[in-house]
This record gives sequence, C-alpha cells and structure tokens, in this order.
Amino acid sequence: MIMDAGATVPMRVFKITKESDSLLLRKNSIAVDVDPKDATLKKLVDRMYATVRDSLSLGAGIAAPQVGILKRIAWVQRFDKPDFPFEVILNPVIKQYSEKKQECAEGCLSIPDRRETLNSRAYAILVEYDTMDAGHKIEMVEDFTAVIFQHEIDHLNGILYLDHLAQEQRDAERSN
Repeated sequence: MIMDAGATVPMRVFKITKESDSLLLRKNSIAVDVDPKDATLKKLVDRMYATVRDSLSLGAGIAAPQVGILKRIAWVQRFDKPDFPFEVILNPVIKQYSEKKQECAEGCLSIPDRRETLNSRAYAILVEYDTMDAGHKIEMVEDFTAVIFQHEIDHLNGILYLDHLAQEQRDAERSN
C-alpha cells in the first residue's frame, strides 16, 4: 500500500462511513522504529503529507490510521509558528494537560461533512515525540495547535473527536 505509488501521490483516507475503515480507525497504533534511512517510513511520511495537503482533503493534520496504517505517526499544522508549517511527529505522547480548557470547532478527514464544537480540549499540553532525523523533542503546545496535536494523537489511540462530543453530552445530562 505504501510503496504502490510515488511519494507525492495522496493515499486513500479511511472514513467512518465504511465499516471496515471504521473498525481500523478504532484500533490502537504501535510505535514506529525511527530510522532516517528507512525508505518505507520516508515514503509513508511523504505520502501522508501529500494526502493532508491534497485539494480533496486540506486538513490541519493527519494520522497514519487515517490512511490505513496502524503506526504512531502524524502530521500536524503548527499555527504557533511563522508561516504555519506542517511537521511530522513520531511516537507522540501527551505527558500533561492543562486544567484550562478551550472551546473549538473540530472536523476530521475521516468523518465527512461534519464539524462540531468541543469544550473538552486542553488549552495547553506537554507533548513528547520523535522526529524523522531520530531526534527527540519535549515541548509545550498551546491554543489551536494543541487541539490539532490532541486530535491527531487521539487517532493513534483509536479515539475520534465524536467520542469526546458524546462524553460532553453525557456529562451535561448528568449535571441537569
């Protein structure tokens, strides 16, 4: 699947509207061995970038499960940096969530034609991840960029943003 096409060719986005896709999107991803010389890893990362930047997608991030690969790899758009670059993160883990929450609209390439407002995303997160050059980073990410990180890392854990929406609705019903 990864090597079937060139590095600039987008991959098929898995959607919850197809049962087999939905089942895969609900699974946990496994850690990836970071090797800068791994041609398959490089091509997967390149094709994921082509997919998130494709005119049919145009998302702010994408996780490997969304293209059918259960590996802990994601692209995130960095609205906290000049020119809003996309960066690839490998094996990300959120180490800490702020108590402060933010309200934000979320959509998802795997959930067609829906956008919902969530109130449960942390305003800031401390995230740890590997880079393609075998580096390791720990950083505090805030605001909308933190939402993107949380959303994509959720995908790596088999969680969709609709799960948070359902939890918020259950919590609201309990408090009434």
